[in-house]
Amino acid sequence: MMNWTILQWVLLLASAGQIQSHALRFTILEEQEVGIKIGSLSRNYSAPYQLFDEYIRVDESTGDLFTKKRIDRETLCPSHQDRDCTFSNTAVVSHSEFVLITIVVDDINDNAPIFERDEIHIRIPEDASNGTGFPLDDQAHDKDFANNGLIHYHLEGSDGFFGIRQDGYELELVVERKLDRETQENHFLVLVAVDGGSVPLSATAILNVTVTDVNDNCPEFDADSPITAIVPGLGIKGTAVAQLKATDKDLGQNAQITFSFSRQISDRAKTLFHMDGHTGLISLAVDVQVDSPEEHVLKVFANSPLCPPAQTQVTIYIQPVTSPEPTIKIRFVAENKNQVIVLQENEPPTVLALLELEDTSSDKGTLSLEADSMPFSLKPKAGSYLLLTSKPLDFEMCSEYDVTVVISDPHGTHLHGRKVIKVVVEDVNDNAPMFDQTHYEKDIKENNIPGVFLLKVQATDADSHQFGKVRYRLTNGGPFIIHEETGVISVAESLDREQQDRYQLTVLARDGGDPSQEGSAIVSINVLDLNDNPPAFSTPHFYFFVSESLPRLSQVGKVTVSDTDEGDNGKIVDVRILNEKVPFAIDLAQGSIRSTGEVDREKQDRYELLVVATDGGRPALSTTAKMTVFVEDVNDNQPKVLLPSSNLSCQTISPATRAGSMITKIYAIDEDSGMNSDITYQIVASEPALHSPFQIDQHSGNITLVQHLRSEDYGMHHLFVVIRDGGKPDPLQTTVWVNLLVNETREKCHVSAVPEYLPATLPPPMPLKDCRGESNAWLVFFLSGLVLMLISGCVLLAVGVMIMKHKHTKRKAKKKNAWETGNLCELKPLN
Repeated sequence: MMNWTILQWVLLLASAGQIQSHALRFTILEEQEVGIKIGSLSRNYSAPYQLFDEYIRVDESTGDLFTKKRIDRETLCPSHQDRDCTFSNTAVVSHSEFVLITIVVDDINDNAPIFERDEIHIRIPEDASNGTGFPLDDQAHDKDFANNGLIHYHLEGSDGFFGIRQDGYELELVVERKLDRETQENHFLVLVAVDGGSVPLSATAILNVTVTDVNDNCPEFDADSPITAIVPGLGIKGTAVAQLKATDKDLGQNAQITFSFSRQISDRAKTLFHMDGHTGLISLAVDVQVDSPEEHVLKVFANSPLCPPAQTQVTIYIQPVTSPEPTIKIRFVAENKNQVIVLQENEPPTVLALLELEDTSSDKGTLSLEADSMPFSLKPKAGSYLLLTSKPLDFEMCSEYDVTVVISDPHGTHLHGRKVIKVVVEDVNDNAPMFDQTHYEKDIKENNIPGVFLLKVQATDADSHQFGKVRYRLTNGGPFIIHEETGVISVAESLDREQQDRYQLTVLARDGGDPSQEGSAIVSINVLDLNDNPPAFSTPHFYFFVSESLPRLSQVGKVTVSDTDEGDNGKIVDVRILNEKVPFAIDLAQGSIRSTGEVDREKQDRYELLVVATDGGRPALSTTAKMTVFVEDVNDNQPKVLLPSSNLSCQTISPATRAGSMITKIYAIDEDSGMNSDITYQIVASEPALHSPFQIDQHSGNITLVQHLRSEDYGMHHLFVVIRDGGKPDPLQTTVWVNLLVNETREKCHVSAVPEYLPATLPPPMPLKDCRGESNAWLVFFLSGLVLMLISGCVLLAVGVMIMKHKHTKRKAKKKNAWETGNLCELKPLN
């Protein structure tokens, strides 16, 4: 309610002309996460800030602009693919100003090209010359803007027949190699559309090119077209004499053939014979009856538009009217349809028919086969003849035979007639598909786009019809798929060379027989490496321990780093320490870290290093690891005495000092660590030399009075103290003179020189005492005394007056001699 009231007030002021209006422009990439900062109004205007918008919000105090939801440029500006996509709104700043905010949404490559159809059909005439282009209207579309939406095309699997020509938005399929419909009628290509993004996206479609027929073939007479024919002596008009066959490999109108006689045949032949121009059937034009044999040689033309005529020669024998000629009676043994023998291919030598010669004359005739009747034979059998195959027939070699049986006299000198028996070979599925090569090999880079074209395999089957139709499949496809009909192999998912660098696929081609037959080929796919893996250290944090006495260039430890890529991508070309001015460096050749300078634990006891490893890829990848080097102590520092400050320091002691009192303390430090810094103290000499009343605690350095001072103890006492550390095997040590003056006076003592005496060799350190045992003994003693004091409480009360008087006297004495009666635990430094 408050915001609406403010907005109404602002609008009222604006209408009154009291608010100034300004404009700002910001840019953001599409598809950003919610809450991404776009910019700020605070650079130009002061708070507070207000904005009501669907996509962005403003921080009222800071003026920062943030996204409220994901912005999809293609949804926001579906029709602005060729110009900027913007949206605007008005913000209120400083209570009294309007600011027009314009947001420019920049495009990212988040849309791949899309074909409307998975398969594109185009028809091209077979006589199209090289360089001829045919428009492709079924282009891909990309919703992105500028380069991200700019599509480039290329072909895969064209075998050099076709190319792509692209001029702006015009796309043409270009003929680059001579086409022949009679050799290959259909070409299956892969049209690939790739956008112009920095990381390009692509799409594919099958391009089915049908080569259409032109009249580029001329008629040819078939090899089995008859070259001879016999007309009996009594021929009836319309009787078929010979059926000629010719073919044209073209289609439709281009394949139409007309037959005609040459004008050079005899007039007699023109009278006797008729040619059917459409069917090529030669028949009798009149009834024929001759008394003597006639032979007519007919030259026949097969005509087609725009082609020179094909020609053949047919010899027709007209037999005279004689006694009835012998005839052949056929008893079929093999399967037959309408007097045509049907035999499956690959059958062993088989009896086809029993031929019987029916002869009314007195002279028996004989049967024989014409010389070109292979692979058939006649075998006499009890006055008849067996027609049989001499070897298995092969449909793929020849699918139809005309077997000519000749009737002649017993001497073979006179021909009585011929009989043509047609044999049709029936195809069986006896051929397996065969690939054009048994082994294919293809390279592909890893991290490919899913669905990308890989290669095309091709197999053919020599069988006919359904038996020769081939379909493809993969037995161990993994991430690969194959188009069942075209043999196009594509990659269904992105490959990772580090997971598997080589695939070996088995492609099966199966025909349509029942049972079917299969052929196979091997496809080897090599996955090429990309630099997609940074180097990896054996551990993210290395720990090493070195002695501070480490010599220069000594090895500190091994640094193991590897890269799962191969070649230069997997080669570690640089390993170095990023920290500056540290006494360590990486030995890349040995894979170790070495010292390059002095390390001193007393200056720095550890080094925290950052190590980077870089591979040899383009662009190179790198990774970092932490490294901690701990510097271990060596005993390289001798103890330093802080107090007394010099060998000439001196302290006065009252003769009334009680035995057990602490007189003074030696303060010493050692910059080493551990045992190397454990300090012990030992008095090794004193002046006077005999029966010194002082001793030193070897751990604390406290010097105490061990006995009551006597008159002979008056005067100066010089104690020669050795301070040692705990280093092994040889401790380091220093010495100091402690000068104590036993005297009644309270005046400061002065020492101008120390004794010249110095032992030639210092004694070994004293054995360490168990301080804990000594402390426990004192604790027991103290508790025992406390119990005794409680028990004797009554006695103390009885003699209270006497004790108070004694304490009063003693207090005066303490004021007189502070050194003697001070706190025994107080530390008294030497002057």
